Amino acid sequence: MQPGDAIVAPKRQPFYRHLYAQVLVAIVLGAAIGQLAPSFGESLKPLGDGFIKIVSMVITPVIFLTVVTGIAGMRDLMAVGRVAAKAFAYFLFFSTLALILGLIVANVFQTGAAMHVDPATLDPGAVAQYAAHAHDQTVTGFILNIIPKTLVSALNGGDILQVLFVAVLFGIALALIGDKGKPVYDVLESASLAVFRLVHILMKLAPVGAFGAIAFTIGKYGIASLMSLAALVGTFYLTSLLFVLVVLGVVARLCGFSILGLLRYLKAELLLVLGTSSSEAALPSLLDKLERAGCAKPVVGLVVPTGYSFNLDGTNIYMTLAALFIAHATGTHLSLGDQLLLLSVAMLSSKGAAGVTGAGFITLAATLSVVPSVPVAGMALILGVDRFMSECRSLTNFCGNAVATIVVAKWEGAFDQSLFDRAMAGDPAPIEEVEARAANVAMI
Repeated sequence: MQPGDAIVAPKRQPFYRHLYAQVLVAIVLGAAIGQLAPSFGESLKPLGDGFIKIVSMVITPVIFLTVVTGIAGMRDLMAVGRVAAKAFAYFLFFSTLALILGLIVANVFQTGAAMHVDPATLDPGAVAQYAAHAHDQTVTGFILNIIPKTLVSALNGGDILQVLFVAVLFGIALALIGDKGKPVYDVLESASLAVFRLVHILMKLAPVGAFGAIAFTIGKYGIASLMSLAALVGTFYLTSLLFVLVVLGVVARLCGFSILGLLRYLKAELLLVLGTSSSEAALPSLLDKLERAGCAKPVVGLVVPTGYSFNLDGTNIYMTLAALFIAHATGTHLSLGDQLLLLSVAMLSSKGAAGVTGAGFITLAATLSVVPSVPVAGMALILGVDRFMSECRSLTNFCGNAVATIVVAKWEGAFDQSLFDRAMAGDPAPIEEVEARAANVAMI
Protein backbone atom coordinates (compact mmCIF):
# COMPACT_ATOMS: atom_id res chain seq x y z
CA MET A 1 0.00 0.00 0.00
CA GLN A 2 1.47 3.38 -1.06
CA PRO A 3 1.26 6.61 0.93
CA GLY A 4 -1.87 8.49 0.03
CA ASP A 5 -3.80 5.39 -0.99
CA ALA A 6 -7.31 5.29 0.39
CA ILE A 7 -8.06 2.73 3.07
CA VAL A 8 -10.79 0.45 1.83
CA ALA A 9 -13.01 -1.05 4.52
CA PRO A 10 -13.72 -4.76 4.21
CA LYS A 11 -16.86 -5.39 2.24
CA ARG A 12 -19.75 -6.41 4.47
CA GLN A 13 -22.03 -9.26 3.54
CA PRO A 14 -25.68 -8.49 2.80
CA PHE A 15 -28.02 -8.98 5.76
CA TYR A 16 -29.59 -12.11 4.30
CA ARG A 17 -26.20 -13.83 4.00
CA HIS A 18 -25.64 -13.80 7.78
CA LEU A 19 -26.47 -16.99 9.65
CA TYR A 20 -28.39 -15.19 12.40
CA ALA A 21 -30.69 -13.55 9.83
CA GLN A 22 -31.37 -16.88 8.13
CA VAL A 23 -32.10 -18.59 11.45
CA LEU A 24 -34.41 -15.74 12.52
CA VAL A 25 -36.41 -15.97 9.29
CA ALA A 26 -36.57 -19.76 9.68
CA ILE A 27 -37.94 -19.44 13.23
CA VAL A 28 -40.65 -16.99 12.12
CA LEU A 29 -41.67 -19.17 9.17
CA GLY A 30 -41.63 -22.32 11.30
CA ALA A 31 -43.78 -20.72 13.99
CA ALA A 32 -46.26 -19.51 11.35
CA ILE A 33 -46.55 -22.95 9.76
CA GLY A 34 -46.91 -24.63 13.16
CA GLN A 35 -49.77 -22.29 14.06
CA LEU A 36 -51.56 -22.27 10.68
CA ALA A 37 -51.01 -25.92 9.73
CA PRO A 38 -50.38 -27.86 12.97
CA SER A 39 -50.36 -31.32 11.41
CA PHE A 40 -47.85 -30.29 8.77
CA GLY A 41 -45.79 -28.52 11.43
CA GLU A 42 -45.63 -31.72 13.50
CA SER A 43 -44.49 -33.66 10.45
CA LEU A 44 -41.42 -31.39 10.17
CA LYS A 45 -39.97 -32.75 13.41
CA PRO A 46 -37.32 -34.85 11.56
CA LEU A 47 -35.73 -31.63 10.25
CA GLY A 48 -35.00 -30.40 13.77
CA ASP A 49 -34.03 -33.82 15.10
CA GLY A 50 -31.81 -34.43 12.09
CA PHE A 51 -29.90 -31.18 12.54
CA ILE A 52 -29.32 -31.86 16.25
CA LYS A 53 -28.03 -35.34 15.35
CA ILE A 54 -25.69 -33.83 12.78
CA VAL A 55 -24.29 -31.40 15.36
CA SER A 56 -24.08 -34.16 17.99
CA MET A 57 -22.02 -36.13 15.47
CA VAL A 58 -19.19 -33.58 15.70
CA ILE A 59 -19.46 -32.64 19.39
CA THR A 60 -17.35 -35.59 20.58
CA PRO A 61 -14.35 -34.93 18.27
CA VAL A 62 -14.62 -31.17 18.87
CA ILE A 63 -14.43 -31.54 22.65
CA PHE A 64 -11.79 -34.27 22.56
CA LEU A 65 -9.48 -32.41 20.18
CA THR A 66 -9.95 -29.03 21.88
CA VAL A 67 -9.28 -30.34 25.38
CA VAL A 68 -6.37 -32.61 24.45
CA THR A 69 -4.50 -30.04 22.36
CA GLY A 70 -5.25 -27.34 24.92
CA ILE A 71 -3.83 -29.28 27.87
CA ALA A 72 -0.91 -30.76 25.93
CA GLY A 73 -0.06 -27.30 24.58
CA MET A 74 0.06 -25.81 28.07
CA ARG A 75 2.65 -28.31 29.36
CA ASP A 76 2.29 -26.70 32.81
CA LEU A 77 -0.04 -29.18 34.51
CA MET A 78 -0.32 -26.97 37.57
CA ALA A 79 -2.06 -24.48 35.30
CA VAL A 80 -4.60 -27.13 34.27
CA GLY A 81 -5.55 -27.71 37.90
CA ARG A 82 -5.65 -23.97 38.54
CA VAL A 83 -8.03 -23.33 35.63
CA ALA A 84 -10.25 -26.23 36.68
CA ALA A 85 -10.36 -25.04 40.30
CA LYS A 86 -11.32 -21.49 39.29
CA ALA A 87 -13.97 -22.78 36.88
CA PHE A 88 -15.59 -25.06 39.46
CA ALA A 89 -15.55 -22.31 42.10
CA TYR A 90 -17.37 -20.06 39.62
CA PHE A 91 -19.82 -22.81 38.67
CA LEU A 92 -20.67 -23.64 42.28
CA PHE A 93 -21.29 -20.03 43.26
CA PHE A 94 -23.48 -19.01 40.34
CA SER A 95 -25.36 -22.32 40.08
CA THR A 96 -26.31 -21.98 43.74
CA LEU A 97 -27.23 -18.33 43.20
CA ALA A 98 -29.54 -19.37 40.33
CA LEU A 99 -31.25 -21.95 42.57
CA ILE A 100 -31.75 -19.39 45.32
CA LEU A 101 -33.10 -16.82 42.85
CA GLY A 102 -35.69 -19.32 41.60
CA LEU A 103 -36.67 -20.12 45.19
CA ILE A 104 -37.10 -16.45 46.11
CA VAL A 105 -39.15 -15.61 43.03
CA ALA A 106 -41.40 -18.65 43.55
CA ASN A 107 -42.09 -17.64 47.16
CA VAL A 108 -42.77 -14.01 46.27
CA PHE A 109 -45.16 -14.58 43.34
CA GLN A 110 -46.64 -18.02 44.21
CA THR A 111 -48.00 -18.37 40.67
CA GLY A 112 -49.54 -21.80 41.29
CA ALA A 113 -51.43 -20.94 44.47
CA ALA A 114 -54.69 -20.14 42.65
CA MET A 115 -54.94 -23.55 40.94
CA HIS A 116 -56.05 -25.62 43.99
CA VAL A 117 -55.25 -28.99 42.37
CA ASP A 118 -56.02 -32.19 44.26
CA PRO A 119 -52.88 -34.40 44.01
CA ALA A 120 -55.12 -37.50 43.91
CA THR A 121 -56.54 -36.39 40.55
CA LEU A 122 -53.14 -36.24 38.86
CA ASP A 123 -51.99 -38.96 36.49
CA PRO A 124 -48.52 -40.17 37.50
CA GLY A 125 -48.26 -42.11 34.23
CA ALA A 126 -47.92 -38.84 32.32
CA VAL A 127 -44.45 -38.29 33.75
CA ALA A 128 -43.43 -41.92 34.23
CA GLN A 129 -40.92 -41.86 31.37
CA TYR A 130 -39.10 -38.94 32.99
CA ALA A 131 -39.18 -40.38 36.49
CA ALA A 132 -37.76 -43.64 35.10
CA HIS A 133 -34.56 -41.80 34.23
CA ALA A 134 -34.34 -40.04 37.58
CA HIS A 135 -32.11 -42.70 39.16
CA ASP A 136 -29.36 -41.71 36.72
CA GLN A 137 -29.21 -38.31 38.42
CA THR A 138 -28.24 -39.69 41.84
CA VAL A 139 -24.73 -38.88 43.09
CA THR A 140 -23.57 -42.51 42.83
CA GLY A 141 -25.03 -42.92 39.36
CA PHE A 142 -23.52 -39.61 38.29
CA ILE A 143 -20.00 -40.58 39.40
CA LEU A 144 -20.18 -44.03 37.81
CA ASN A 145 -21.50 -42.58 34.55
CA ILE A 146 -18.44 -40.35 34.19
CA ILE A 147 -16.16 -43.37 33.79
CA PRO A 148 -16.53 -45.06 30.36
CA LYS A 149 -16.21 -48.81 29.83
CA THR A 150 -13.15 -48.37 27.63
CA LEU A 151 -10.97 -45.52 26.45
CA VAL A 152 -12.53 -45.70 22.99
CA SER A 153 -16.16 -46.19 24.08
CA ALA A 154 -16.22 -42.65 25.46
CA LEU A 155 -15.54 -41.32 21.97
CA ASN A 156 -18.50 -43.08 20.36
CA GLY A 157 -20.97 -42.90 23.25
CA GLY A 158 -21.79 -39.20 23.00
CA ASP A 159 -21.64 -38.50 26.76
CA ILE A 160 -19.97 -35.10 27.24
CA LEU A 161 -18.63 -35.89 30.70
CA GLN A 162 -17.10 -39.19 29.59
CA VAL A 163 -15.46 -37.50 26.59
CA LEU A 164 -14.14 -34.76 28.86
CA PHE A 165 -12.83 -37.32 31.37
CA VAL A 166 -10.88 -39.24 28.70
CA ALA A 167 -9.68 -36.06 26.96
CA VAL A 168 -8.28 -34.58 30.19
CA LEU A 169 -6.43 -37.80 31.02
CA PHE A 170 -5.06 -38.15 27.49
CA GLY A 171 -4.04 -34.49 27.36
CA ILE A 172 -2.17 -34.81 30.67
CA ALA A 173 -0.41 -37.98 29.44
CA LEU A 174 0.56 -36.23 26.20
CA ALA A 175 1.94 -33.28 28.14
CA LEU A 176 3.96 -35.54 30.43
CA ILE A 177 5.85 -37.23 27.60
CA GLY A 178 7.05 -33.86 26.34
CA ASP A 179 8.72 -33.62 22.92
CA LYS A 180 8.16 -37.32 22.24
CA GLY A 181 4.47 -36.58 21.91
CA LYS A 182 4.90 -33.72 19.44
CA PRO A 183 4.05 -35.83 16.34
CA VAL A 184 0.78 -36.89 17.96
CA TYR A 185 0.10 -33.31 19.05
CA ASP A 186 0.68 -31.99 15.51
CA VAL A 187 -1.71 -34.57 14.06
CA LEU A 188 -4.41 -33.70 16.59
CA GLU A 189 -3.90 -29.96 15.99
CA SER A 190 -4.36 -30.45 12.24
CA ALA A 191 -7.40 -32.65 12.85
CA SER A 192 -8.83 -29.91 15.06
CA LEU A 193 -8.64 -27.36 12.24
CA ALA A 194 -10.33 -29.81 9.86
CA VAL A 195 -13.13 -30.61 12.34
CA PHE A 196 -13.87 -26.92 12.98
CA ARG A 197 -14.02 -26.32 9.23
CA LEU A 198 -16.54 -29.17 9.09
CA VAL A 199 -18.54 -27.43 11.83
CA HIS A 200 -18.68 -24.26 9.70
CA ILE A 201 -20.02 -26.31 6.79
CA LEU A 202 -22.64 -28.07 8.91
CA MET A 203 -23.84 -24.82 10.50
CA LYS A 204 -25.16 -23.76 7.11
CA LEU A 205 -27.96 -26.24 7.82
CA ALA A 206 -28.92 -24.41 11.03
CA PRO A 207 -31.89 -22.53 9.47
CA VAL A 208 -33.36 -25.84 8.27
CA GLY A 209 -33.01 -27.36 11.73
CA ALA A 210 -34.48 -24.33 13.50
CA PHE A 211 -37.37 -24.21 11.00
CA GLY A 212 -38.32 -27.84 11.60
CA ALA A 213 -37.90 -27.73 15.37
CA ILE A 214 -40.01 -24.62 15.96
CA ALA A 215 -42.70 -25.76 13.50
CA PHE A 216 -43.00 -29.05 15.41
CA THR A 217 -43.16 -27.33 18.81
CA ILE A 218 -45.89 -24.87 17.82
CA GLY A 219 -47.74 -27.48 15.75
CA LYS A 220 -47.84 -30.07 18.54
CA TYR A 221 -48.35 -27.91 21.62
CA GLY A 222 -49.89 -24.78 20.11
CA ILE A 223 -49.56 -21.19 21.23
CA ALA A 224 -52.86 -21.61 23.11
CA SER A 225 -51.32 -24.14 25.49
CA LEU A 226 -49.17 -21.35 26.86
CA MET A 227 -52.15 -19.38 28.10
CA SER A 228 -53.26 -21.84 30.78
CA LEU A 229 -49.91 -21.63 32.53
CA ALA A 230 -48.84 -18.23 31.26
CA ALA A 231 -48.03 -17.01 34.77
CA LEU A 232 -45.45 -19.76 35.32
CA VAL A 233 -43.90 -19.40 31.86
CA GLY A 234 -43.81 -15.60 32.10
CA THR A 235 -42.31 -15.66 35.59
CA PHE A 236 -39.64 -18.09 34.47
CA TYR A 237 -38.71 -16.04 31.41
CA LEU A 238 -38.55 -12.81 33.39
CA THR A 239 -36.45 -14.42 36.14
CA SER A 240 -34.03 -15.84 33.58
CA LEU A 241 -33.83 -12.48 31.82
CA LEU A 242 -33.12 -10.83 35.17
CA PHE A 243 -30.34 -13.34 35.85
CA VAL A 244 -28.68 -12.79 32.46
CA LEU A 245 -28.97 -9.01 32.23
CA VAL A 246 -28.50 -8.12 35.90
CA VAL A 247 -26.49 -10.89 37.59
CA LEU A 248 -24.34 -11.86 34.60
CA GLY A 249 -24.38 -8.23 33.48
CA VAL A 250 -22.78 -7.14 36.75
CA VAL A 251 -20.20 -9.93 36.46
CA ALA A 252 -19.40 -8.84 32.91
CA ARG A 253 -19.11 -5.19 33.90
CA LEU A 254 -16.75 -6.03 36.78
CA CYS A 255 -14.60 -7.96 34.29
CA GLY A 256 -14.52 -5.09 31.83
CA PHE A 257 -16.96 -6.11 29.10
CA SER A 258 -20.61 -5.61 28.22
CA ILE A 259 -23.10 -8.46 28.47
CA LEU A 260 -25.14 -6.88 25.64
CA GLY A 261 -22.06 -6.72 23.44
CA LEU A 262 -21.37 -10.40 24.10
CA LEU A 263 -24.98 -11.32 23.30
CA ARG A 264 -24.75 -9.41 20.02
CA TYR A 265 -21.57 -11.29 19.14
CA LEU A 266 -23.30 -14.63 19.85
CA LYS A 267 -26.65 -13.74 18.29
CA ALA A 268 -26.54 -16.45 15.62
CA GLU A 269 -25.88 -19.13 18.26
CA LEU A 270 -28.59 -17.72 20.56
CA LEU A 271 -31.15 -17.89 17.75
CA LEU A 272 -30.06 -21.44 16.99
CA VAL A 273 -30.54 -22.42 20.64
CA LEU A 274 -33.95 -20.72 20.62
CA GLY A 275 -35.02 -22.58 17.49
CA THR A 276 -33.80 -26.04 18.53
CA SER A 277 -34.35 -25.81 22.34
CA SER A 278 -30.85 -27.25 22.75
CA SER A 279 -27.78 -25.37 23.92
CA GLU A 280 -25.77 -28.38 22.76
CA ALA A 281 -26.61 -27.52 19.16
CA ALA A 282 -24.46 -24.39 19.44
CA LEU A 283 -21.60 -25.90 21.49
CA PRO A 284 -19.07 -26.35 18.63
CA SER A 285 -19.71 -22.83 17.39
CA LEU A 286 -19.39 -21.41 20.92
CA LEU A 287 -15.96 -23.01 21.33
CA ASP A 288 -14.84 -21.47 18.05
CA LYS A 289 -16.24 -18.00 18.75
CA LEU A 290 -14.83 -17.72 22.26
CA GLU A 291 -11.36 -18.61 20.99
CA ARG A 292 -11.71 -15.96 18.27
CA ALA A 293 -12.78 -13.52 20.99
CA GLY A 294 -9.44 -13.82 22.74
CA CYS A 295 -9.99 -16.62 25.27
CA ALA A 296 -7.05 -19.04 25.31
CA LYS A 297 -7.80 -22.40 23.74
CA PRO A 298 -6.90 -24.39 26.90
CA VAL A 299 -9.35 -22.34 28.96
CA VAL A 300 -12.11 -22.62 26.36
CA GLY A 301 -11.52 -26.37 26.08
CA LEU A 302 -11.80 -26.91 29.83
CA VAL A 303 -14.47 -24.42 30.87
CA VAL A 304 -17.11 -24.76 28.14
CA PRO A 305 -17.53 -28.59 28.14
CA THR A 306 -17.52 -28.79 31.95
CA GLY A 307 -19.90 -25.84 32.11
CA TYR A 308 -22.38 -27.73 29.95
CA SER A 309 -22.74 -30.21 32.82
CA PHE A 310 -21.93 -28.17 35.93
CA ASN A 311 -23.00 -24.61 35.12
CA LEU A 312 -26.65 -24.84 34.09
CA ASP A 313 -28.04 -21.57 35.45
CA GLY A 314 -31.29 -21.75 33.48
CA THR A 315 -31.97 -25.32 34.57
CA ASN A 316 -31.32 -24.38 38.20
CA ILE A 317 -33.73 -21.44 38.12
CA TYR A 318 -36.33 -23.71 36.51
CA MET A 319 -35.93 -26.48 39.09
CA THR A 320 -36.66 -24.47 42.23
CA LEU A 321 -39.27 -22.28 40.50
CA ALA A 322 -41.14 -25.29 39.05
CA ALA A 323 -40.88 -27.36 42.25
CA LEU A 324 -42.47 -24.60 44.33
CA PHE A 325 -45.08 -23.95 41.62
CA ILE A 326 -46.16 -27.60 41.92
CA ALA A 327 -46.17 -27.35 45.71
CA HIS A 328 -48.33 -24.21 45.66
CA ALA A 329 -50.66 -25.62 43.00
CA THR A 330 -51.29 -28.81 44.98
CA GLY A 331 -51.63 -27.02 48.32
CA THR A 332 -48.45 -28.64 49.66
CA HIS A 333 -46.97 -26.60 52.49
CA LEU A 334 -43.19 -26.46 52.48
CA SER A 335 -41.44 -25.28 55.61
CA LEU A 336 -38.14 -23.43 55.47
CA GLY A 337 -36.42 -26.74 56.27
CA ASP A 338 -38.23 -28.45 53.37
CA GLN A 339 -37.17 -25.69 50.99
CA LEU A 340 -33.56 -25.87 52.15
CA LEU A 341 -33.65 -29.65 51.61
CA LEU A 342 -35.07 -29.06 48.13
CA LEU A 343 -32.28 -26.57 47.46
CA SER A 344 -29.60 -29.00 48.67
CA VAL A 345 -30.91 -31.89 46.59
CA ALA A 346 -31.24 -29.66 43.52
CA MET A 347 -27.60 -28.57 43.90
CA LEU A 348 -26.54 -32.20 43.50
CA SER A 349 -29.10 -33.47 40.98
CA SER A 350 -28.53 -30.53 38.63
CA LYS A 351 -24.87 -31.46 38.15
CA GLY A 352 -24.41 -33.59 35.07
CA ALA A 353 -27.69 -32.67 33.40
CA ALA A 354 -26.95 -32.49 29.67
CA GLY A 355 -27.76 -29.38 27.64
CA VAL A 356 -30.39 -31.19 25.56
CA THR A 357 -34.16 -30.97 25.39
CA GLY A 358 -35.89 -32.73 28.30
CA ALA A 359 -32.89 -32.88 30.62
CA GLY A 360 -34.31 -30.18 32.90
CA PHE A 361 -37.58 -32.09 33.29
CA ILE A 362 -35.71 -35.32 34.13
CA THR A 363 -33.57 -33.47 36.67
CA LEU A 364 -36.71 -32.00 38.25
CA ALA A 365 -38.14 -35.53 38.54
CA ALA A 366 -34.94 -36.66 40.23
CA THR A 367 -35.13 -33.79 42.71
CA LEU A 368 -38.80 -34.30 43.59
CA SER A 369 -38.30 -38.04 44.03
CA VAL A 370 -35.89 -37.31 46.87
CA VAL A 371 -38.10 -34.64 48.45
CA PRO A 372 -41.28 -36.58 49.36
CA SER A 373 -43.21 -33.47 50.41
CA VAL A 374 -43.88 -32.46 46.80
CA PRO A 375 -45.84 -35.00 44.69
CA VAL A 376 -43.85 -36.10 41.61
CA ALA A 377 -47.16 -36.58 39.79
CA GLY A 378 -47.57 -32.81 40.03
CA MET A 379 -45.09 -32.53 37.19
CA ALA A 380 -48.01 -33.42 34.92
CA LEU A 381 -49.25 -29.86 35.54
CA ILE A 382 -46.32 -28.32 33.70
CA LEU A 383 -45.66 -31.05 31.14
CA GLY A 384 -47.64 -29.20 28.47
CA VAL A 385 -45.57 -26.03 28.68
CA ASP A 386 -42.20 -27.56 29.55
CA ARG A 387 -41.18 -27.48 25.90
CA PHE A 388 -41.68 -23.71 25.83
CA MET A 389 -39.59 -23.31 28.98
CA SER A 390 -36.89 -25.53 27.51
CA GLU A 391 -35.86 -22.77 25.11
CA CYS A 392 -35.35 -20.34 28.00
CA ARG A 393 -33.42 -22.91 30.05
CA SER A 394 -31.09 -23.56 27.13
CA LEU A 395 -30.57 -19.86 26.35
CA THR A 396 -29.73 -19.04 29.98
CA ASN A 397 -27.38 -22.02 30.24
CA PHE A 398 -25.64 -20.93 27.04
CA CYS A 399 -25.19 -17.32 28.21
CA GLY A 400 -23.91 -18.47 31.60
CA ASN A 401 -21.21 -20.64 30.06
CA ALA A 402 -20.09 -17.94 27.63
CA VAL A 403 -19.66 -15.44 30.48
CA ALA A 404 -17.96 -18.05 32.70
CA THR A 405 -15.34 -18.79 30.04
CA ILE A 406 -14.42 -15.14 29.54
CA VAL A 407 -14.26 -14.54 33.30
CA VAL A 408 -12.00 -17.55 33.95
CA ALA A 409 -9.78 -16.60 30.99
CA LYS A 410 -9.38 -13.10 32.42
CA TRP A 411 -8.69 -14.45 35.92
CA GLU A 412 -6.02 -16.72 34.48
CA GLY A 413 -4.38 -14.01 32.38
CA ALA A 414 -5.11 -16.08 29.29
CA PHE A 415 -7.07 -13.43 27.44
CA ASP A 416 -6.21 -11.35 24.36
CA GLN A 417 -8.02 -8.02 24.73
CA SER A 418 -7.27 -6.93 21.16
CA LEU A 419 -8.91 -10.06 19.73
CA PHE A 420 -11.90 -9.53 22.03
CA ASP A 421 -12.33 -5.89 20.98
CA ARG A 422 -12.12 -6.91 17.36
CA ALA A 423 -14.78 -9.61 17.85
CA MET A 424 -17.10 -7.20 19.71
CA ALA A 425 -16.73 -4.75 16.82
CA GLY A 426 -18.13 -7.39 14.47
CA ASP A 427 -14.86 -8.33 12.78
CA PRO A 428 -13.56 -11.48 14.55
CA ALA A 429 -10.14 -12.71 13.48
CA PRO A 430 -9.90 -15.88 11.35
CA ILE A 431 -9.13 -18.96 13.43
CA GLU A 432 -5.80 -19.38 11.60
CA GLU A 433 -4.70 -15.95 12.82
CA VAL A 434 -5.83 -16.72 16.36
CA GLU A 435 -3.86 -19.99 16.35
CA ALA A 436 -0.78 -18.26 14.97
CA ARG A 437 -0.89 -15.55 17.64
CA ALA A 438 -1.36 -18.14 20.38
CA ALA A 439 1.67 -20.08 19.14
CA ASN A 440 3.86 -16.98 19.58
CA VAL A 441 2.64 -16.19 23.09
CA ALA A 442 3.33 -18.20 26.22
CA MET A 443 -0.21 -18.97 27.28
CA ILE A 444 -0.92 -19.22 31.00
